[in-house]
Amino acid sequence: MKQAEQIEHKGIVAYIGRDFVRVSITVNEACGKCASRKACAMGSSEKREIIIYTSHAAQYSVGEEVNVLAKQSIGIMAVILCYVVPLVVLVASLIIANVLGCNDGYAAAIALGSTALYYAVLGIFHKRISKKVVFTISKL
Repeated sequence: MKQAEQIEHKGIVAYIGRDFVRVSITVNEACGKCASRKACAMGSSEKREIIIYTSHAAQYSVGEEVNVLAKQSIGIMAVILCYVVPLVVLVASLIIANVLGCNDGYAAAIALGSTALYYAVLGIFHKRISKKVVFTISKL
């Protein structure tokens, strides 16, 4: 698979289970490939742990630096589900409420309620969605 088709993060093995490896990664949001992101105090960084299911968990050791890989399509799917669809739901329900003659306060409440309902449904299907999100691990 080409480099452009994958999302790659370096991480440190935090825990090793029988058939999984828990990797701690530092996410630098909104920094992308900026050359000065390490020197910049504006970039927020956050540690996250990812569980990677693998039958080769025994070949890794705690504290080892590894690469965590995911298909770029996974990231695109996440953006669509978490940002694009809720925005469409919010705007569409606001427009529909206004067309039906609701005043602005009720229209805003309906739009926010519809978006909250969307996120609740997304939460219900979390396990089904997470089965499609597959991470792989490789040694450096």
